[in-house]
Amino acid sequence: MIRFAGFCRANGQGFLVSLVVAAAAQFLSEHYGAPAMLMALLLGIAFNFLGEEGPCKAGIAFTSRAVLRIGVALMGARISISLMADLGYQMVGLVIAGVFATILFGLLGARLLNRGWRFGLLTGGSVAICGASAAMAISAVLPRNEHSERNLIFTVLSVTVLSTLAMIVYPILSEVLAFSPEESGVFLGGTIHDVAQVVGAGFSVSDQTGEIATLVKLIRVAMLAPVVLVISIIVRNHAAMRDTDARRPPILPLFVIGFLVLAALNSAGLIPGLVVDAMSVLSRAALLVSIAAVGMKTSLKRILDVGGQAIALIVVETVFIAAFVLIGVAMI
Repeated sequence: MIRFAGFCRANGQGFLVSLVVAAAAQFLSEHYGAPAMLMALLLGIAFNFLGEEGPCKAGIAFTSRAVLRIGVALMGARISISLMADLGYQMVGLVIAGVFATILFGLLGARLLNRGWRFGLLTGGSVAICGASAAMAISAVLPRNEHSERNLIFTVLSVTVLSTLAMIVYPILSEVLAFSPEESGVFLGGTIHDVAQVVGAGFSVSDQTGEIATLVKLIRVAMLAPVVLVISIIVRNHAAMRDTDARRPPILPLFVIGFLVLAALNSAGLIPGLVVDAMSVLSRAALLVSIAAVGMKTSLKRILDVGGQAIALIVVETVFIAAFVLIGVAMI
C-alpha cells in the first residue's frame, strides 16, 4: 500500500498535466475541427519544459509509456473475424498486401536514404496500418537510441498532417475516377492513415462508402498486433542490441496480448456492444493523453533536426500505398 501511494505521488502530477493537455486538444478538435491527435502533440511540445525537469517529469514518462500501451490494447475490442468475412477475401487480401508492401517499401526507402531500419519500420508501419496509433505501438517495441523520441514525434506529426490532407483530396479523386461506393470505400479505408479521417472522408462521399471505408480501416488496424509481434521477434532474435543499452523485449508484449484477447472475445460475441463502444472511447482517450505526454518529452528543435530526407520518405510511402490500393481496386 505504501509503495502504491509512492507510485501515485511520483507519477500523478505528470499524468494530470498530460490529461489537461489532452482535454484542451479535444476541446480544440470539437470546436474548431482540428485533428485531436495533432492538437495534443503540438500543445505537448509547447509544454516541453515540464518533461525535461521538475516534479512532472517522471509522470510524463510513465504516461507516454504505460497509458499508450493501455490505449493500444483496448483497440482490440473493435476487431472481429466477421469484419473480414463481410468484405470478401479479394479485398481483404488487397488490404493486407498493402500493409506489408508499404512496410517493406519503408524499410527499402530508409536504407536508400541512410535513415536506419528503425525509422523505416516506424514510418512504414504508421502509414501502412493506422497512423499515430501504429507509430506509438511500433515505437514501444523497437530498441531505443538517442533519436527514438524525435523520430516518433516526427512520424506522428507527419502522418496526422498527411492524413488530414488525404481526407480532403482522396474523396475528390475517387469521384474523378468514377469509383463505385464499394471501390471508394476500399480506396479511402485502405489508404488514409488515421481512423477519424477515414470516417470523415468516407461519409463525406456517401453512407455506404463511409461504412465500407470504416470496415476496411479496421482490418488495417487488426494488422497492428501481428506486425508488432513480428517486429518483436525480429528485434529479439536478430538485433543484438549492439548500438543500444535497451534490454531484449519479450516475444509477445503484454499490450499485444491484451489486443489479441479482446479481439478474440469480440469475435466470439462475448463483449456487449455498449462495452465495445466504451472501450473504443477509452482507447482513444488513452492514446490522446499519451501523445500529449510524448509531445512534452520532445523539443521542437529536435524534431526539425530530422531533415528533408525523412519528410520525403514518409510522403513517398503515403503515395506508394495510395498507388498500390488504386491499382488493386482497378484490377479486382
